[in-house]
Amino acid sequence: MGSFNTSFGEGFILVGFSDWPQLETFLFAFILIFYCLTLFSNTTIIALSRLDHRLHTPMYFFLSHLSFLDLCFTTSTVPQLLINLRGFDRTITYGGCVAQLYTYLALGSTECMLLVVMAFDRYVAVCRPLHYMTIMHPCLCHTLALSSWVGGFVNSMIQTSLVMTMPLCGRRLNHFFCELPIFLKLACEDPGGTEAKMFLARVIVVALPAALILGSYVHIAQAVLKIKSTAGRRKAFGTCGSHLLVVFLFYGSAIYTYLQPIHTYSEKEGKFVALFYTIITPILNPLIYTLRNKDVKGALWKVLRRGRDLG
Repeated sequence: MGSFNTSFGEGFILVGFSDWPQLETFLFAFILIFYCLTLFSNTTIIALSRLDHRLHTPMYFFLSHLSFLDLCFTTSTVPQLLINLRGFDRTITYGGCVAQLYTYLALGSTECMLLVVMAFDRYVAVCRPLHYMTIMHPCLCHTLALSSWVGGFVNSMIQTSLVMTMPLCGRRLNHFFCELPIFLKLACEDPGGTEAKMFLARVIVVALPAALILGSYVHIAQAVLKIKSTAGRRKAFGTCGSHLLVVFLFYGSAIYTYLQPIHTYSEKEGKFVALFYTIITPILNPLIYTLRNKDVKGALWKVLRRGRDLG
């Protein structure tokens, strides 16, 4: 098969879920509802973190960054997917595809690093409680958050630059957005071991942070088991358990997608896994953090009461 010269600017065709036309109407309604809920819930978390002084802590500072990330993360793919599902236009320009790939990788990489920062925050809170506010100084919090964003976008620039230099055999992408494994499957050849270099970068961005998080939680678990107070132990497990569940959901799907050999990657299965971490995870994050969190629920009721009184 001849290589597709991307300089012609013909763009790409996103197959999406056209393989299952009977599912498209259901998926459109399902995804639209979840997208609206994602926008509402994550915006609510950000607003509450700003409006209630009790939430002006490092934990909620990082949580508001995670909510903003989830807003951007899902918005980078869902509008295109909704258009695709209605069958209006299944094409995407070359420039639009590169921009989507870069943005998606940047936001995903940033979330990988931000979850490590949040694990460090929980480690300090549980293992060094008396020094928590001294260590987690606002200056350090802003530095850690900024480093996560910068690191994510730099990684994306490297990965996107590498993948777009590979010659592609065709312009039909069997996915609903421009995702990295699909381009690797479409590559005609691998000049200079590009795929190996990209795999190493993905290990650094995905596997290494996951190992650091698991290591921090080993220390957290040891510290929690030493707490004599049942209430204190329950509170520590509650806040840390929420973060650990988010980590499991995000890294589980990321490891499946980005750390398996490309020749074993299934495009059909990959679409549904991608649907999970682009649609389901962003709505689950605010629910996981708030359902068992008295501070957030208290802040929400306070804002609602204030609005009702003003009305």
